[in-house]
Amino acid sequence: MDEMLYCVKLQDNSGSFDLAAEMLAALELDFSSWEDRENRRVLHTVYALDPDTARNNLDRIRQAVADWTPLGLEVGDIEYFEMKKEDWSEVWKKYFHLLPISDRLIVKPSWLECRSKPGQKVLEIDPGMSFGTGQHATTLFCLKTIDKLAGNPEVHSLLDAGCGSGILAIAGALLGYGPVDAFDYDPDAVMVAGENLALNHISSVKPEVADAAVYAGRPEKYDLVCANILGHLLKAYRHNIANWVRPGGYLALAGILDREFDALSKAFVEIGFEELERETLKEWTSGLFRKN
Repeated sequence: MDEMLYCVKLQDNSGSFDLAAEMLAALELDFSSWEDRENRRVLHTVYALDPDTARNNLDRIRQAVADWTPLGLEVGDIEYFEMKKEDWSEVWKKYFHLLPISDRLIVKPSWLECRSKPGQKVLEIDPGMSFGTGQHATTLFCLKTIDKLAGNPEVHSLLDAGCGSGILAIAGALLGYGPVDAFDYDPDAVMVAGENLALNHISSVKPEVADAAVYAGRPEKYDLVCANILGHLLKAYRHNIANWVRPGGYLALAGILDREFDALSKAFVEIGFEELERETLKEWTSGLFRKN
């Protein structure tokens, strides 16, 4: 088993720090970002599991930067480098802390101790190489939505579409949702989600390897669907996503850049949804909808 990660690093010097993130999202690349506020720059790192994919990513990024430069993108050095997976995990630990969601739920990394309040569920998570720790604005919105609707007599079933680390499915199961289903297109993410479900002693949720197109044929309708995936995929698969929500059910849409949200909201309103609320954190906007 390869213990290395193959990475491409680029520095965004643009006045608007969401441009490079939007470009990388459009390329459907797995990346993380770190903001250096003092020097007004953002560093993005794109990850791959083999060197050929990483070098292909490097070529694609260089071409995309050339295409996006007329739009105002300013990128410094673009570098290829390699690091051990264990080093990546140690980097995660520096930025992943206890995350209280409410008096009913707190998220903790597996390597920290936690004293919870009476009646408060502790969600233990080890992200591995999968997206979903609760720290990101989009995941946090979905966690708060799951918590807010927990106990609602009309809301029982939950679908976590694009489950990543499994954090949303775990939150739902801990807060009493059922049945809870989850899927992701990435087999590694599904494996990590399964491990995190076991870490939380949850055996009722079985994450599956699938994408929105494959999952479209399922007959189940859910009271709450959390779709925390890229904005252009939400729009492309909106009819599939709408089909998973029962009439009167709720849909949380996340993973959307602020500049894209109005158009995406309109696309879902046009197919029978009402926007109930939206929240913007940094460059990301998420929203809660209800199906008419």
